[in-house]
Formats: sequence, structure tokens, C-alpha cells
Amino acid sequence: MEPVGYTPHLDAVFAALADPTRRAILARLAEGEASVGELARPFAMSQPAVSKHLKVLEQAGLISRGVDRQKRPARLEAARMAEAVAFLDQFRAHWDQRLDALAGLLDTLQHKEISDE
Repeated sequence: MEPVGYTPHLDAVFAALADPTRRAILARLAEGEASVGELARPFAMSQPAVSKHLKVLEQAGLISRGVDRQKRPARLEAARMAEAVAFLDQFRAHWDQRLDALAGLLDTLQHKEISDE
């Protein structure tokens, strides 16, 4: 049984987001489009290696590539990211309740400790 909000795209999105280099590339693209060379600059890797990361991001629908054959600038595509956020949001209420219960327990223990003194 799949959770509410699950789409087949989510597996590719979460697999793409699992890599720290790809997350860094997405963070850079959030500032605006960039060429492979511009994206490779901060990393100790070749442009072909960065291109492989871009291909994974593109297949996951997280970026798109320009049609200019010379540069092929990459740009962020936020719609798939929004799907991932919506999927994760369904768990937020659960964790908020758990954290509220923990905070209540800590508060009770602190008040008990003060009254025991």
C-alpha cells in the first residue's frame, strides 16, 4: 500500500536528492540557470561527471536543460520538488504531535523536580 500523495516520480526524485553533489547543484540552480562549466567550478570533478549528475536530475524532473547546443544551461524545475514536499508534509502532523508530547513530558518532569526540591 502506497502512502497518500505517492506518485511514481517520487522514487526518482528522492534517489536524485540522496546525493549531496546533486543537492548542491539544485541549491546553485535555485539562484538561476547555469552552464555545466559554471556548475562544475565549485566541485573537484570533471564536467562529464557533473553532466552525469545533471542527467539524473533531469530524468527526475528536477531540472530542465536549455536548447542552446553550445551551453545547454540547466534550470531548476520546482514542480517535482513540490510533489516531494507534499508527500513529506503528510508526516508533519505525526511528528508535531510526538514532539508536543515530548515537550509536555519534559515540562512535567521539570515541574516535579522543582517541587521535590
